[in-house]
Amino acid sequence: MAIYPICNFLFCTYFLVISLLIFSPSATQEAEQRRTFIIHVQHDAKPSIFPTHKHWYESSLRSLSTVTVSVNAASPDSGDASRVIHSYDNVFHGFSAKLSASEAQKLESLSGILAVIPEQVRQVHTTRSPEFLGLKTGDNAGLLKESDFGSDLVIGVIDTGIWPERESFNDRDLGPPPAKWKGECVAGENFPASLCNRKLIGARYFCSGYEATNGKMNETNEFRSPRDSDGHGTHTASIAAGRYVFPASTLGYARGVAAGMAPKARLAAYKVCWNAGCYDSDILAAFDAAVADGVDVISLSVGGVVVPYYLDAIAIGAFGAFDAGVFVSASAGNGGPGGLTVTNVAPVYGGPALAHDKLYPLIYAGSEGSDGYSSSLCLEGSLDPNAVRGKIVLCDRGINSRAAKGEVVKKAGGIGMILANGVFDGEGLVADCHVLPATAVGATSGDEIRRYIQSAMKSKSPPVATIIFRGTRLHVAPAPVVASFSARGPNPETPEILKPDLIAPGLNILAAWPDNVGPSGIPSDKRRTEFNILSGTSMACPHVSGLAALLKAAHPEWSPAAIRSALMTTAYSHDTRGETMIDESTGNSSTVMDYGAGHVHPQKAIDPGLVYDLNSYDYIDFLCNSNYTTKNIQVVTRKAADCSGAKRAGHVGNLNYPTLTAVFQQYGKHKLSTHFIRTVTNVGSPESVYTVKIHPPSGAVVTVEPERLAFRRVGQKLNFLVRVQAEAVKLSPGSSVVKSGSIVWSDGKHFVTSPVVVTMQQPL
Repeated sequence: MAIYPICNFLFCTYFLVISLLIFSPSATQEAEQRRTFIIHVQHDAKPSIFPTHKHWYESSLRSLSTVTVSVNAASPDSGDASRVIHSYDNVFHGFSAKLSASEAQKLESLSGILAVIPEQVRQVHTTRSPEFLGLKTGDNAGLLKESDFGSDLVIGVIDTGIWPERESFNDRDLGPPPAKWKGECVAGENFPASLCNRKLIGARYFCSGYEATNGKMNETNEFRSPRDSDGHGTHTASIAAGRYVFPASTLGYARGVAAGMAPKARLAAYKVCWNAGCYDSDILAAFDAAVADGVDVISLSVGGVVVPYYLDAIAIGAFGAFDAGVFVSASAGNGGPGGLTVTNVAPVYGGPALAHDKLYPLIYAGSEGSDGYSSSLCLEGSLDPNAVRGKIVLCDRGINSRAAKGEVVKKAGGIGMILANGVFDGEGLVADCHVLPATAVGATSGDEIRRYIQSAMKSKSPPVATIIFRGTRLHVAPAPVVASFSARGPNPETPEILKPDLIAPGLNILAAWPDNVGPSGIPSDKRRTEFNILSGTSMACPHVSGLAALLKAAHPEWSPAAIRSALMTTAYSHDTRGETMIDESTGNSSTVMDYGAGHVHPQKAIDPGLVYDLNSYDYIDFLCNSNYTTKNIQVVTRKAADCSGAKRAGHVGNLNYPTLTAVFQQYGKHKLSTHFIRTVTNVGSPESVYTVKIHPPSGAVVTVEPERLAFRRVGQKLNFLVRVQAEAVKLSPGSSVVKSGSIVWSDGKHFVTSPVVVTMQQPL
């Protein structure tokens, strides 16, 4: 799981009056297909004739169909405003609308228009985890006790909505909403406002962007309301802040007590994801509303697009939320185990090993049907019922969903399924609620089963198998492991900033589930359950969101950057064996590109000793050093940046981040070096002395000046300099090698750890 690279949003004042001169479109232009754009404007450039910014936006769009119209002269109260999809006032200033490419180009060239950004379509990134994280009730409850279980903190969940009737969202023994709360419960289809309570204190839905692209939604399978018709949002909301519920299970499995990270925190649901995806214009509207409503944390398990920050609607929304003091947590994606993508298994054996249970004929789907590739993947309509009926079918993973493969096998008459990982999936396994008896095996076991089937067929001894369900297993070791699907680094946009930031529990997580969706998520699945088991960085994200709420409750004075620092500098990278966590996809040790700073450790994060804090100007310097233009910087910060002089004297890696990453390009140089300047703030004992211990990356020399930091009060800030030197290594053109180490500041009680990463790259 990775916290989205968050930056800040500044209020700025511009006293300008502009005229938008839009020319009449030609027949060719009128024929151009329109798509949604997000238009970022200078807030104070609004002509005084317009009473509101929205009037200004509507008038400028009406003028697109007139000849050389001055916005100053247009009547603010006339015309049709249907082309304005959303108007934004908090995380940034502007609006979204459908434009042709030529209209967008003309609009962007006008004074007062900072950016015209094409909309992207995102996708959602699809419990005993509190106990695993050390969050226990009782007299020694630690973070839970000190934060009062997150009481009076508000977590805004931007997702697919919520099923409010679930017991995870009951409001027993909770007081009224926090006095600062300004949100509301927006009624809609099958969702009266009375469904909100003292736990679920707000609910909104945003579908204008979705409908602008896809037309009016089909209300036979979607709710025009905050009600969840998918399950993802209900699941993530209960992970972040679900109440204690007992008994909880999925169809009898994983039985126990279900609870979110911050059980007494309040929830606000912002529905932005629909059947066709999650649209940027709606996501920004949710960010805008959440900040205005007064949330403390935003949890966003949505993503899928890597673009420069000034073109990234989520990054822009996160900047704005950050500046308002809101912590933003976002999932890194499920594109692993490949780089730059930022379970309980019953083994199957051939023969009599499981003879005490009934054995069934076993076939490999890839050997049946006219199209071996389609049938191997158990795609819709690919299996021959005459070959499959009454048998257990081995299917390969890929293309369609894991649960959909089970439905295909069931439709063809199969009685069970073995789902085998491909070589790129490795050995990572995910539990699913299939529509028939099924199990999953890793790539190695899948190969063994195929060989067994082939060998048995040659010997004219029909292959057989059975599936034994051994129930829920606890305290499985080693743990934790890095899930094979978890997206990996390096950071494709800024490799000098280590991503992911953190990892958190995201595999086989039990959490609340709506009553109108079967646990497999397949329409034909009519089973109903109050809880379901899902996996993904979508599940890891709300764990961090809930923990952030607990830390904010325990330390109200901490900024979002301080909370992130506390989580990162106290994270760990070892498992129950005391060794580096295993990469589930390979079975080998994982690396910093897999886990970032490490796995969250909530009980240590509450008292980190020192934090790496950040403010608005730190991010402006970062964008300057990223070679962004002043206009690009203004898009994300709303401030006219000065990138001359001292601001450009540094480099991207000097952002006061809790990690240090050196990227060296070997342009024929033998020795390479760089430096980092960092500032730490004392949040521990008033008088404390920290000394540094250096664990350099292999082949690198790391020095720290000074080696001792003496603090005299809480809140005091001290600087230090880190120098990293490395010698060139032999690499083929276009290749790279990554080595990692760390620096640890300690006063004997606290251990403030920052990864140090050295990447050597050989240019093409």
